[in-house]
Parts: sequence; structure tokens; C-alpha cells
Amino acid sequence: MKKLLLTLTFLFIVLMLTSCKETEKMGIIPSSVIEGTITELAEIHGDDLLPEIERGVSQVAALWKSSDGSTDDFVQFCKEHYVGCAEEKKVLFTKLSDNYEAIWGFSNRMSLELMKPLHLDIGPVLPVDMMFGSYSPLAHFYDDFFSNKIAFLTILNFPFYSLEEKAELCKDWDRLDWAYARMGDIFTSRVPGEINQKSSSISTESDAYISEYNIIMGNLLNDKGEKLFPENLNLITHWGLRDQLKANYAQEDGLDRQEMIYKVMLRIISQEIPEVVINNEEVEWNPYANKVYKNGEQIQFDPEPDTRYQHLLNNFNIRQKVDVYSPNYPTAIERAYNQGLELTRQEVEDLFTELVSSPLLKDVGQLISNRLGRDLQPFDIWYDGFKARSGISEQKLDNITRQKYPDAVSFEKDIERILVDLGYTAARAKEIASKITVEASRGAGHAWGAQMKSQKSHLRTRIPADGMTYNGYNIAMHELGHNVEQTISIYDVDYYMLKGVPNTAFTEALAFMFQSRDLDILGMQSDDENLSHLKALDVFWGSYEIMGVSLVDMYVWQWMYDNPNASAAELKKQTIKIAKQVWNDYFAPVFGVEDSPILAVYSHMISYPLYLAAYPLGRLIEFQLEGQYEGNCFAKETDRVFTTGNIIPQQWMKVAVGQSISNEPLFIAVEEALKHVK
Repeated sequence: MKKLLLTLTFLFIVLMLTSCKETEKMGIIPSSVIEGTITELAEIHGDDLLPEIERGVSQVAALWKSSDGSTDDFVQFCKEHYVGCAEEKKVLFTKLSDNYEAIWGFSNRMSLELMKPLHLDIGPVLPVDMMFGSYSPLAHFYDDFFSNKIAFLTILNFPFYSLEEKAELCKDWDRLDWAYARMGDIFTSRVPGEINQKSSSISTESDAYISEYNIIMGNLLNDKGEKLFPENLNLITHWGLRDQLKANYAQEDGLDRQEMIYKVMLRIISQEIPEVVINNEEVEWNPYANKVYKNGEQIQFDPEPDTRYQHLLNNFNIRQKVDVYSPNYPTAIERAYNQGLELTRQEVEDLFTELVSSPLLKDVGQLISNRLGRDLQPFDIWYDGFKARSGISEQKLDNITRQKYPDAVSFEKDIERILVDLGYTAARAKEIASKITVEASRGAGHAWGAQMKSQKSHLRTRIPADGMTYNGYNIAMHELGHNVEQTISIYDVDYYMLKGVPNTAFTEALAFMFQSRDLDILGMQSDDENLSHLKALDVFWGSYEIMGVSLVDMYVWQWMYDNPNASAAELKKQTIKIAKQVWNDYFAPVFGVEDSPILAVYSHMISYPLYLAAYPLGRLIEFQLEGQYEGNCFAKETDRVFTTGNIIPQQWMKVAVGQSISNEPLFIAVEEALKHVK
């Protein structure tokens, strides 16, 4: 008990010192009252429940404000609402779970509808669309539920366990214990509604900025005044530019196009890009000389005024405001890693630096250089030649997908057939397909999952008027993987509180697995005897690229925390410096080129803060899952592993493949692949 009191006293001091001046202090209950309440509840319900009582009462006290009631009110609340009987506790859990499902489900539906003008290709975005799209139905959820004390009721009976505690205790937990623990993850902070609403608004603005950031490729000029890209090719940055660059490995004149795309990317990173050329079909632009023309005449222009970095800074500033209300995860970095990924930042950084430092990279880089017949260039981080489609022209693939999928409806109708081809029975394929709907996206594409049973998941990808391009189809297959996971992990898990997956890397893993089978689904299966070796090389090189990008994201956020008053211009300078440093440390030894800032181009850094680490983690998980799936039915294994639901990552992996997340299986496969692939 003495150790408990010392811990609580320290916690309360921290909370009182760090609480925002304009809001009430949390943690106002005296430690003597907390101790007395714990003792009294243990006498009523039994000493065997003492650890649970200590945890619940202490966590309620840590978030209690004067507006919640007096000290006597606190004691009375705990005595009245603590449930010691196991059967009654399960009844309470079920009622809370059912009601949270209703609240989150219908709020999710509201957001889905309000965001449609911003997310779907249904006409120009008006100011009123931005206003509605910025509204968050759940912005005041935490305010309301602390005010009506349902939050305290939840905390008292289903307290929070740290990541370290979950890892230790889960050895003895059953599924209900896990569900109780996930209930305890709901109320770990007490962020005011106005901050949540502002965060939603900033996030929406950043997303809209990226969604509307298109480069008119048909209007790009080289130094000879030549246009290298077809008319009406508008590419979103960075995704569209990157995918176009990948596609050009199969083109005879692809290198010139790739160099032009790379130059565009560098102008975006440096913010030297003329503001007038963004999403504007009325001007032509030479990205090499950085000159703009209208009606054949050169015109003056203003560069984009560090808008890219201002959006990043806006996201940092609002997330920093959340810190003071989050005693368990007091920085956005901790919330992204310990809470969001449920892997520590150090754990993730060590995993990534291990791979990007691998001596195997020089061998793979030399292999790529030999296959290309030239020295590596920085944009070869996106080398796409290990994929089965690499020898098929973009035009041929576009012709196939445009004919097969002229609109969103045609792809939606084909989902059932796609799932059957992946090994699902007709009945199971129909069941899953009936819970997914497809829509034409304004941005690059995404998957929006249901938050309650009875709702559908939404698949979004770009679909031009003349039909789905291969790139759009490839993205659609990726998003379909997300949708299948979203469907299985909400409809087929045993408890609603265990819906989903441990973190976004796990849904990315299944999305990658679907995406890698895109040609098989088109009936264009490869008969290459080295297919498995090519797959290993592709995952390895792709992981190398995205891990480098993720390290930049990680270090930029750490710099912002170390320099919280930085301007957008200062952030731009430092982001470029960090990108070059990561490049020089891990990429220059392989590429033979120094000081490239290309790792800073990712749009995720701007509109999805601290999300990037999920992608390389997803690639590693994907590779380990593919090893487990080999020789087994894809559909049956998918159902088996993804009904595990939302437990901590390393435990989920042990259930799925028998080991933790690791680079080692990939290293072994790459070493073997290098013996076979020429």
C-alpha cells in the first residue's frame, strides 16, 4: 500500500503541475482518501480483488476534477459503482460494449456522410463542404462521458493496463480478460472537446490540401520544350507520382519520365514549386529550369509559401495541446507508438535500422543496377522490377482494367468472384462481399471500415471517366484487403471490444497480400520459377524505402518536440536536413549518391501524422504471414488469423505465425533469392 501511495502522490503532483491554466486540474483527490476508499472496497468485496480495486480507484482519482464532485462524492461514487461480482461485472461489460458500439457506429456513419464531398469524386469542393467535413461527431464524447460519469464507471471496473503490463499479464488471460483490458483502453486521457474538434478540423484541412494537390503531367516540359506525358494525366502527390515512376520501368523512354518526376518531387520538397502549377491545367511548367508558361509565354510566379510544412506544423501544434491531458501517454510520439502501434518507438526504430543497415542491401542494389544497365539513381528506391507485372506495359494493363471495370459498380459486383478466386467458398465470399461497397475517390484511395455490425465498409479508389486504370485497380485490390480485414474483425470476433487488429500495420499486411495478387485476379498468373525469390526481393527493397521514410518522419517529430516554437520555414529546412542525413547514413552507401532529400516527399507526413511506420511493419508482417499461408488455403488462414482481433501485436503474431515481428525470415529469404535471381 505504501508503494501505491508513493506512486499516486507522484502522479498527482505531475498532473497538477502540467494541467492547462485555463482548465480545471485533474487528480484533486487526496491520497489518504484514495487509500481509505481502496481499503473499504476491499473489505466489502474481498481482499482477493485488492489489485483490481487499487487500479480502478487510483485511475478514477487521477482524472477527477472539482467539477466532478467533492471528495465525499468521489468516495460515494466508487462505493456505489464498483462491481465485485464476476457475473454482474460481465453484465455491466456487455451493456457498456453494446452502447459504445451504437455510439461509435452511428458517429462513424455521420462522419462518413459529411466527408463524402471531400473524399468522393462528386464535384467541386465548396467552403460549406469543408465546414461540414471538419465537424467531428465525437469531438465532445470524452467531455460528455466524464460529465455523466460513464467514463469513471468504465475506468473503475475496467481499468487501464500499460503495454508492458499487457505483455506480462496476457500469458494468463483468456479472451474475456482481453476484452476487459480493451475496455480499459477507452478512457486513458481527458482531452477537452474544443481541442478534439480543432484537431479534427486541422486533420481535415491537411487531408484536403493533399487530396487536391495534383500535378498536370501533360503540361510538363523538359528543357527542349517536349512533353513526355499524355494529356489529361493528373497525378496526386506523392502517391500518383510515385506509382507513375514505378510504371515507367516497363517503358522504353521511362528513364526520361522518371527523371522528370523526380525533379517535380524535389521542387515540392523544397517548396520551390510554383504555386500556380498545382492542380492548374491552364499553365505549362518546366520543372528543370522552374519556368512557367501560359499561352506559350513565360510568366512570373510565386513559389508555394511553405504550405506543406505549415500543415505539418499545424498537426504538431494541436497534438501537443493534447499532451497535458494524457498522463499515460504524454506526447504524440508515445501515443503513436505505445498506444497506437503498441510497440515502443525504440522497438520500431531498432527494427527499421537493422534492416536499412543490412549488408544484403548492397548486393540487391548491385543486382538492380545490373538489371537496369545503369548506375542507381535516388528514385530507384521505388524500383519495381521484381514484380510479375514489371515486364507488362502500363498501356496494356490500363486497357484490361478499363474494359473490365468501367465504373465503381462493376468492381463492387466482382468482389464476390475475386474472393472465390482467393479460396473462399461461394457462400462465404457472398457474405463478405455483401458488407463492402465501392466508390470513386477524389484522392488516391482509402478504405473506411464499419464501426458496428450492420454497417458496410467502404472501398475508395480513383476511377476516371473512361474506366479504372491499372493503378486504380492495384489500389482497389489493396483497399479490398483492408475491407476484408475490417469485415472479418468486426463481424467474426467474439467480443466487440476486440474488434479490429492490434494496429494499422496488420490491416496493411493483408492489404499488401491482396495487392500482390492483383495479376492473378486478372487471370495473368506468372509462371516464373523464381516468383517466390522475386517476392522476397520486392518486399525487402520496398521495406528499405519505406523504413527510411518512416525514420525521417520519426526524427522530424522528435525535432518538433525539441523545437516547439519553430516556424514553417525552419521546419522545412530541418526536414530536408533530416531527410538528407537518413539518406547519407543508410542509402548513399548503396546508391553511391549523397544528399538526396527524396525521403521527405511522402504525403503521409502531412496528412497522416506518425502513420508511416505502419507500412514497413505491415510489409514484415505480410512476409511472415505469407510464410504461414504457404501450402495452406489463403481464405481459411485469413479467417483464422484475423478473427484473433485486437490483442497486442507480438501476442497476435505468436497466434498467427508462432513468432514475434522480425526481419530475420526476410533476411534468410533474400540471401537465398540472390543465388537465383539474375
